[in-house]
Amino acid sequence: MYVDVSTSQGKYRRYLLRESYRENGKVKHRTIANLSRCSKEEIEAIRLALKHKHDLNELVAVTEAVSLQQGLSMGAVWLVYDIARQVGIKEAMGNSREGKLALWQVIARVIAPGSRLSAVRLAGSHAACDILGLDTFNEDDLYRNLDWLCANQVRIESNLFDAEHREEEPRLFLYDVTSSYLEGVCNELAAFGYNRDGKKGKKQIVIGLLCDEAGKPLSIEVFAGNTQDPATFASQVKKVANRFGGGEVTFVGDRGMIKSKQVEDLVEHGFHYITAITKPQIEKMLKEEVIQMSLFDQKLAEVKTDEGIRYILRRNPLRADEVAASRESKSASLLREVEKQNQYLMEHTRASVTVALRKVREKCKTLRLSGWVALCASGRTIKLVVDEDAIAEAAKLDGCYVLKTDLTKEMASKEVIHDRYRDLALVEQAFRTCKTVGLEVQSVHVRRAERTRGHAFVVMLAYRIIQHLAECWRDIELTVKEGIDELGQLCAIEMLVNRKPCCNQIPEPRESAKNLLVLANVRLPEVLPCKGIRVATRKKLTANRKTR
Repeated sequence: MYVDVSTSQGKYRRYLLRESYRENGKVKHRTIANLSRCSKEEIEAIRLALKHKHDLNELVAVTEAVSLQQGLSMGAVWLVYDIARQVGIKEAMGNSREGKLALWQVIARVIAPGSRLSAVRLAGSHAACDILGLDTFNEDDLYRNLDWLCANQVRIESNLFDAEHREEEPRLFLYDVTSSYLEGVCNELAAFGYNRDGKKGKKQIVIGLLCDEAGKPLSIEVFAGNTQDPATFASQVKKVANRFGGGEVTFVGDRGMIKSKQVEDLVEHGFHYITAITKPQIEKMLKEEVIQMSLFDQKLAEVKTDEGIRYILRRNPLRADEVAASRESKSASLLREVEKQNQYLMEHTRASVTVALRKVREKCKTLRLSGWVALCASGRTIKLVVDEDAIAEAAKLDGCYVLKTDLTKEMASKEVIHDRYRDLALVEQAFRTCKTVGLEVQSVHVRRAERTRGHAFVVMLAYRIIQHLAECWRDIELTVKEGIDELGQLCAIEMLVNRKPCCNQIPEPRESAKNLLVLANVRLPEVLPCKGIRVATRKKLTANRKTR
């Protein structure tokens, strides 16, 4: 019995377990099993057993030199690595060392968000080098890799777009911006601006995200922290025109994003738009009788101007109730402040009424109630006067919004326009995932503009993987983070021969982990190479710890 090897066309190799025998004086061969699907290590083990079949003692001596020990965690890394292959990120990165390092940054961001230092420590406990085919690296390599990512972002984004939209290019694009505050002050893009995070005194960066109509991110761009939303729009129009197909496409942007200048840019490129107008603009249109309040009573109303601009009107009753409840809550909070100050003035005869009135007015300004509330002092008592007519006028537009578009009725009905505008929630969901504990875009940990942009690009690619996993696991009672943590417990079994690493054998996962892999269409390998590479940081944590 022997292992027969045959090579076809110089690259296809098959392995057969065969047996020789004589029949009528002629030597013949019988195939017992096809070993082509076995790993090289398994084939060598069979050869070793056949070689020593007449001397089992020698075989036992060989097996005594073989030992097993727990290897590195590989379940989570292999999962994210295979999903990156499925969505095209691996191919878009390329097979260079920089491409593999960039891919590891994306994988590390999905498994455990943190700094480049933490990504290196993560590689020390996960089979990153064996799966990605990397040699050793440290945090300095990952910082330099951010420069490479920034320089190659356009190429990678274009490759991903071509892979995702090979059959049909998108006709609609979703775009929105957010801000992300910074703890430090040395980032080259950091500046004070409109802070959506409510972090007063913190510098920030502005991030624009361009998605297709399904909410899949196509491109991310980082701007200085004091950049206004409309100023980020022109570069997105150029991206679509030059890199993402162009043609008869439609941009969907939030109110305040697509203004007159942005509309001119879109028309110049032959594009269309869907946006919303602000509350002052709605009030102006009501005053000029372009629209009437009675239209908001309809489920979905439409008005078309002589210039061909269409306005889609709707009142959201749930939003109207939320605004009314918020107004009542603010009024109650202001009333409690008035009662608190009056109680203080009554108990402290030397307290200043002017100071107490100023505090109440500051509270009123913070709650934005000045338009329908009046405050005055009578003796040592502060009085609160509510203008019911002003409240009724303000409540008139509660839950009302108006969409604006240049699309004709033949191109899109009012229902389609309304639904496409609501798709902006997909971009907002991406921002929530990227800014919270899911991916932590705030953990910038870099100062240079190029590395900041590379960091944001890593976060966008990581979100693309999380988005895909969320779709795969949508029918199970498990979050993406919990699923990744579950597979992170799967470790390889490291085989050592004479105390030297030989290979990593992958054990069969438990049923829950196996179900996660099946739903994600991921198949674990039976064996992994074991190079014995151990990754370590250049900067040691112990060096920063105080000795006692």
